[in-house]
Amino acid sequence: MSDSTTGRPVRIGIVGTGGIARIHADNIAKLAGRAAIVGAVDVDPDRLAGFQAEFGVEAGYASLEELLEHGKPDIVHLCTPPGLHKEQALIALAAGVDVLSEKPPALSLAEIDELAAAERASGAHFATVSQHRFGGRATWLRERLADGKLGRPMVAVCNTLWYRPDSYFDVPWRGNWDIEGGGPTMGHGIHQIDTMLSILGPWAEVVAVSARQARPVATEDLSTAIVTFENGTVATVVNSLLSPRETSYLRFDFEFATVELEHLYGYGDDNWKITAAPGHEAEVEALWAEGPHGNSGHAAQFAAVIDAREQGLPLPVETTSARRTLELIAGIYASSFTGVRVASGDIDTDSPFYSSMEGSGAPWREALAVAE
Repeated sequence: MSDSTTGRPVRIGIVGTGGIARIHADNIAKLAGRAAIVGAVDVDPDRLAGFQAEFGVEAGYASLEELLEHGKPDIVHLCTPPGLHKEQALIALAAGVDVLSEKPPALSLAEIDELAAAERASGAHFATVSQHRFGGRATWLRERLADGKLGRPMVAVCNTLWYRPDSYFDVPWRGNWDIEGGGPTMGHGIHQIDTMLSILGPWAEVVAVSARQARPVATEDLSTAIVTFENGTVATVVNSLLSPRETSYLRFDFEFATVELEHLYGYGDDNWKITAAPGHEAEVEALWAEGPHGNSGHAAQFAAVIDAREQGLPLPVETTSARRTLELIAGIYASSFTGVRVASGDIDTDSPFYSSMEGSGAPWREALAVAE
């Protein structure tokens, strides 16, 4: 199936040819001819050449501007460090080219708002990679929230318990606010946080604690939060890079059933579990058997992106939805660093947390300065 606007496969340009770009290329190849990589960009010529050879990409470029001029992509995939996403997206949008950006799409609410304004001005679309939204059971849960067949959601758990050694932060852009935008809350837990929000809907209030326990970073290496949702659900959220037994865990307790997901970097049907409340076994079992089924992953989102192009719709995950996730992350930092509860909407243009996730400053900033 081709892009209905052109009668040919969607032309994709990849910017940045590191590890995540290889995941993109592998998953684009799974789209059965619906898309093709027409060019790649990297400032490291050896890395670029290796990527081209591995994935059969004929055209390589030293800059995004060259890709846009000569490669003529329909969509640019941003696979660069987080601190580059906004500026690169602005360049592509100004050229009228759609953008699919790896997470986080921006380093602050100010940046995501700037991208939204550029998107409106250009007519092109900006979307964020949020591949865990696109598995079958995540879709199933959103349907159950809509139809109420599992009853009211009341309790949720959202844990990203990962492990990263000190050597992980030898990469210069990791562990700092200016380029990575934050620690595990921003760069790692965002996957589970985004999936939770896509299921439970808008959040209302958050109270949180963050810490720099062990890693040689300017950001946190641990955060915990209690989030209250507009629908009344109360969720606990933990983001850690200190946890030797790694897991990504989501749990949703409804009136009639508990639904759990445990995986690490991607899930299939076997990673989900449902437990019916006493007296509701038959109806819950029947609902679970209906599906839909299917793995999460980049290929699933890429297919949805192409579907949206064919239908003339905004690309998923659209800017408004990505902003909701970034706003909760900003709220976690703001509550952690100020010691107050933060409501959705509190972080406006007058807040220091609007232009930076560090906001008024991490509590350990002075200790770090003395140590240095």
